[in-house]
Amino acid sequence: MTQHPLDTLITRLPKAELHLHIEGSLEPEMMFALAQRNGVSLPYADVAAVRAAYQFDSLQSFLDLYYAGASVLLTEQDFYDLTWAYLEKAHADNIVHTEIFFDPQTHTARGIDFAVPLAGIRRALADGEAQLGITSKLIMCFLRHLSEADGFATLEQAQPYLAQIDGVGLDSSELGHPPSKFARLFARCAELGLPAVAHAGEEGPASYIWEALDLLKSRRIDHGVRCTEDPILVQRLAAERIPLTVCPLSNLKLCVVNDLAQHNLRELLAAGLCAMVNSDDPAYFGGYLNTNLLACRAALNLTQNEIVQLVRNSFEASWLSAQAKQNWQQRITQMLNP
Repeated sequence: MTQHPLDTLITRLPKAELHLHIEGSLEPEMMFALAQRNGVSLPYADVAAVRAAYQFDSLQSFLDLYYAGASVLLTEQDFYDLTWAYLEKAHADNIVHTEIFFDPQTHTARGIDFAVPLAGIRRALADGEAQLGITSKLIMCFLRHLSEADGFATLEQAQPYLAQIDGVGLDSSELGHPPSKFARLFARCAELGLPAVAHAGEEGPASYIWEALDLLKSRRIDHGVRCTEDPILVQRLAAERIPLTVCPLSNLKLCVVNDLAQHNLRELLAAGLCAMVNSDDPAYFGGYLNTNLLACRAALNLTQNEIVQLVRNSFEASWLSAQAKQNWQQRITQMLNP
């Protein structure tokens, strides 16, 4: 079977990935290797049994497995190995800049010191830039199913390390945990100079996107696919160029859409929104960034212009310097017009 010409372009284009949970890049093979290394028993017999459990009917059914998998991450080296494995896959996908999420509460709740995951992830990111040429930012996420007080306690633990943290996010179970629950926490983060992003409008309603923008001062909306339920919100997102870090295969796997061909990615682009494609929790959702783009190209019949726009949007929405953004946009132009 001959490859679609646009698929070659997808693999060749430089990209930025802005919605990636590092704990969600834990492949079953590594899960078992780390379990063995650390003497952790898993509720699965083997890799095949873990993969068989990847049939999710909701965000919560995924999170249950996600938190079980994270139990094998105990040492700085574990977090290094996890992050390095992602960076190697990112490099293979031509990702040149990544802004990754980590969930300290997932680990501190298990008695792991806040500094441990941070040190391992940061060391891998430094090696990723030195050895693979991938620049990066690190975003500390608060788990929204936990209390505001728990979030404040985590921020307190983070205080000595804020120079190593580029921003804050909000993730985990969306339904019943609106952004407004964390308005005071995010106000404190803003005082500390930490820019914010937030998951909103995936399983939760469009109103959560308004809250993320107005109450949390979110610079980006992670997912945001339900914005199209509110035309006034769409107008605002377009006018203010608020980025949407869309994760198509994640939306499919978690039943946000029942068929990728029904995904509203093209609709978001047509509305003039700064939407881009990301992989979210690629070990669990069936693919890294290129796999997501290739699947969307096929299911939605994306044009070259749409593919290029998605990739350009990823750099526009990043926290790279203006100069670095301009350099990558020029690189894309040169690739298209050799």
